Amino acid sequence: MAHRTAYKRVLLKLSGEAFSDPEVKGGIDPGIVRQVARELADLQISDGTEVAVVVGGGNIFRGNSPSAGGMDRSSADHMGMLATVINALALQDALEKEGVETRVQTAIGMQEVAEPYIRRRAITHLEKGRVVIFAAGLGAPYFTTDTTAAQRALEVGAQAILKGTQVDGVYDRDPRTEASAERYEEIDFLAVLNQGLKVMDATAISLCMDNDLPIVVFELLAGGNIRRVVRGEHVGTIVHATGGAPASGAG
Repeated sequence: MAHRTAYKRVLLKLSGEAFSDPEVKGGIDPGIVRQVARELADLQISDGTEVAVVVGGGNIFRGNSPSAGGMDRSSADHMGMLATVINALALQDALEKEGVETRVQTAIGMQEVAEPYIRRRAITHLEKGRVVIFAAGLGAPYFTTDTTAAQRALEVGAQAILKGTQVDGVYDRDPRTEASAERYEEIDFLAVLNQGLKVMDATAISLCMDNDLPIVVFELLAGGNIRRVVRGEHVGTIVHATGGAPASGAG
């Protein structure tokens, strides 16, 4: 029997770095990908939650990073988009080994390995219990996968963006370098923008703010966290509209 959840349909935002061992700093760690896949499988199969995923590619190549070495930004960003497809295919393989039917949809045509992104088809897949992984960003340079996550979440009607990170929420300062940093239980979009907090980029935050789409920031690799967030437990930090209660839907 499916458990009652705070969110029926969610979009999980994964950075490319989430796929790699922090000690190695790059590439894909199969163990980490398997752990994420198991958590998503547990969530999708046991709770009946409809799950979409947006993956980054920073563990392989990032268009606006020093590794681009002065390359034309459009070319570098397209390379970054292709890196996200590699991560999406790795996650798809791990999910299917867990018995979860999965579709990868890309914003750049590559029909031999993935479907093109079609909004109505993505929604149909979600309704049929398939995990849909969105890759290649928005298919255009100068847009991050944060913006892609906000855009796709709104297009498919997700009730929240879940952003899995290496820390357990949003802090007023970097907790990895400042021991006195304090974590927010919840914070509104305007405060995130005004304080320059690194939750998602400003375009993504503005999209979520304008459309009242909450973001939950949590530690990805703490076992069971994805399910706890979806069930409405207080995990990490929720970013929501000014003066309003965090939005959620009934399962």
